[in-house]
Amino acid sequence: MSQPPAPSADLAFALELADLADSISLPRFRSADLTIETKPDRTFVTDADKAVELALRERIEAERPGDSFFGEESGRAERGERRWILDPIDGTSNFLRGVPNWATLIALEVAGEPTVGVVSAPGFGGRWWAETGSGAWGQQEGTDPRPLRVSGVTDLEHASLSFQSIEQWDLAGYLQPLIALSRAVWRDRAYGDMWSYMLLAEGLVDIVAEFDVKPYDLAALVPIVREAGGKFTDIDGAESAWNGSSLATNGALHDAVIAVVAGAGSGSEVSA
Repeated sequence: MSQPPAPSADLAFALELADLADSISLPRFRSADLTIETKPDRTFVTDADKAVELALRERIEAERPGDSFFGEESGRAERGERRWILDPIDGTSNFLRGVPNWATLIALEVAGEPTVGVVSAPGFGGRWWAETGSGAWGQQEGTDPRPLRVSGVTDLEHASLSFQSIEQWDLAGYLQPLIALSRAVWRDRAYGDMWSYMLLAEGLVDIVAEFDVKPYDLAALVPIVREAGGKFTDIDGAESAWNGSSLATNGALHDAVIAVVAGAGSGSEVSA
């Protein structure tokens, strides 16, 4: 079986950060005294979100003092040639309900491009990581790392789509394109959050798309999808993860998905 190459100093550090995050978040998962607050944007934050981000930020500032930082809970996006981008708990709503589909997302962005990505999901006992040029890898607790590769599906009629949520597409004005896309593919589901993208990287899902997403939701996912052989853009095909939408595919299906979305137009009314 293939073994991952020796990690660079940056990837090794990101994996250490993931270990630290897991040591804080997992003991708080399904805890009876979890503290939950509602942020101004009406999303939730828990004491675990705050504790993970604070601990990782302090470690980054101590060991990478020349790097900048952008975390979901910090309230500001620092700029710099090298920037660590962090979502302490992606899937907070799952976390606070006791659903194991949540993870810490850690990315290193260099000159505006995510080059290192780590997704650590201790509720699943899983971790995925990638560094540009070194492939994408995944590991379940107690097993050896395995290389990740997207599927070879080439036709939409044979493809599996994860669309996140109907409401998300509707609020973005893309309900008609979602319906059209669901009719074009073999199967559609909403696996949700980072897991959809990891299923894509593993070759188990072929298309993932969502709206109302921030850099800290996506930065760690980009290297993993791309190093697994997939393609990652916004919904219109622009090579950016910072435009508020995302489209990740196995690469072979990317243009076909964009064509369906564009051909269906936007709007919230669905024809009978």
